[in-house]
Amino acid sequence: MTQLQKVHGSMNTFFLLDQTELEQPLSQTELVTFAKHITDASEGLLDGADGLLVVDKSNHADCIGSMQVINTDGSIASMCGNGLRTVSRHLAEKFGQDEFKVETQDADLHVSREANFADGVPTFSVEISPVTFNKESLPFSNLNTDTLIDQPVPEFDENLTFTAIAVPNPHLISFVSEDVMESDSLEHVGKMLNSENPYFYDGVNVSYAKIIGRNSLFVRTFERGVGFTNACGTGMSATSLAFCLNHPDAASFEDEITVFNPGGMVKTRVHDRDSEGYYIDLIGNATITHDVEIDESDLHTNNIENAQISETGEQAAYEAFVAGIKDPVD
Repeated sequence: MTQLQKVHGSMNTFFLLDQTELEQPLSQTELVTFAKHITDASEGLLDGADGLLVVDKSNHADCIGSMQVINTDGSIASMCGNGLRTVSRHLAEKFGQDEFKVETQDADLHVSREANFADGVPTFSVEISPVTFNKESLPFSNLNTDTLIDQPVPEFDENLTFTAIAVPNPHLISFVSEDVMESDSLEHVGKMLNSENPYFYDGVNVSYAKIIGRNSLFVRTFERGVGFTNACGTGMSATSLAFCLNHPDAASFEDEITVFNPGGMVKTRVHDRDSEGYYIDLIGNATITHDVEIDESDLHTNNIENAQISETGEQAAYEAFVAGIKDPVD
């Protein structure tokens, strides 16, 4: 029997499959087919998930494993900060290490175990990089600019300004009022830019942020390939960088930033390496809610009917942690 895990970071949920424990790894086609099935909200397991995290071996120096992220629609995400925290926990417990690197699609990223946010809430810090702003890396076009930093884009919303950052997956960020946060603007912009459009022709993650106070934000994200999520790790990281760049009166490089989201809260630290550019530490929970056992042959045939599921009990600890957080948008 093969053991999968149902995991989450800030209630951004995934199934985690460690391919190194299989006698015969799944092909890429099998992985995508399986991901779309098991994460489906109606036909998958445990009300579905936002994606499948695939752990494999890495031949990169200092990396003890690799991560691939497959969204629920079958598309491949170049990175996922919330998912990386859960993969980091899996690898830390598997190899007995608290600090190492994980190979992702575009970079080998440093990760480490941190002090728990609360009792029973394992916490990890993961590096979010590389960071770029140029239109080719996002990519975008037809906006009459090579970079988009705190600029009006009336084609998106005539009352807002936007910042575009790749970390390395693409993010479009706007700092908004509570009224705008509660409106349908984010849904409108998110759907527009993730269907056929002349601007972000590969789609883009769209985040709206409300400034709560110094080094404190609330962020909500419409995620490419998924839709609204409880949290987007790279989205909160990119938004933290935009916060430091666009609102230096309220946010500081190198300081800890508290980022609330619909699924809970994370911490970030934004680093400015001058000529080497920026990177972000994303710090948050890595929770395992369920263990799932499936026969390996069923994985290859995309059969989840015989899966055996057991709860870990960790969700109760996470919910107690969230209940102790004052809701900044109430």
